[in-house]
Amino acid sequence: MLAFPPCTHLAIAGARWFKDKQEEQAVALSFVRRLLDAPIPLIALENPVSIISTRIRKPDQIIQPWQFGHPEAKRTCLWLKNLPELEPTNILPLPENGRWANQTPSGQNKLLPSKDRWMKRSVTYSGIADAMAAQWNV
Repeated sequence: MLAFPPCTHLAIAGARWFKDKQEEQAVALSFVRRLLDAPIPLIALENPVSIISTRIRKPDQIIQPWQFGHPEAKRTCLWLKNLPELEPTNILPLPENGRWANQTPSGQNKLLPSKDRWMKRSVTYSGIADAMAAQWNV
C-alpha cells in the first residue's frame, strides 16, 4: 500500500491553527494509525513534516525533491513497513546562492488561497513517484 493521507490537520505548516483543530487532528491521527497498522505486508505512508512524528512515531526516512531531479526543497517524510528506504535517483547540485527555491514548478509553496490550493500543494513530485515505482516494484 502506498498511502498519502491528507495532511490538512497534521502538517506543521498549519501549527498556528492546531489549538482549534483538536478533534480534526484526533480523527486524522486515528486514520494514519489504521493505515500503518493495516494487515498488509508492504506499506509506505507519505506526509510532510507533521505531528505524526510526535504522536505516532518518527518517520523511517525524510526525502527532498532535489534528490529526485526537482530543483526545490520540501521535506517529505516516509513511514515504511518491509520496504527499503528510497535511494536518490537524480541529486541536483546546490544552486550558486546555496539555497533551494521555495517556489516549485507547480507553485506549491507560493499558491494564493483558493478552494483547490490544498490539492495543488499535495501533488507528488514525479521523480519521487518514479523512484517509488521502480525501487519498490509497484
